[in-house]
Amino acid sequence: MGGAPGLRHPLLVGAAGLYGGLWLNRHWLHWPLPALVTSHLADLLALPLMLGLALAAHRWLIDPRGTLPVAWLVGAWLGVSVWFEGLLPLWSARAVADPLDVLAYAAGTLGFHYWLNRPPGPLPRA
Repeated sequence: MGGAPGLRHPLLVGAAGLYGGLWLNRHWLHWPLPALVTSHLADLLALPLMLGLALAAHRWLIDPRGTLPVAWLVGAWLGVSVWFEGLLPLWSARAVADPLDVLAYAAGTLGFHYWLNRPPGPLPRA
């Protein structure tokens, strides 16, 4: 009741805010940002956001106190990396394969694993 607690985690909310700010800047504001920020920050934030939503769904549908298995995290990292850095550039002129993006996806996945993929705290007493 009251929504999925994991979706209110300060790190996940911060990642969503940063990602939203990058999107807003890219499409409307057009403020000059450092190349490292415009090239790799969204990739760093992408998997923690996707996995955060997956964790919330897992807790809502399967186990309210559960976490995502490491194999799922590795699978998500591999899937996103192969799709966006391997296959999509073959079909889209706008997509560019960048090995540093694969490292950014990995760093985001590791960050999710260490800071967000934790069982929730103790249940409140009635």
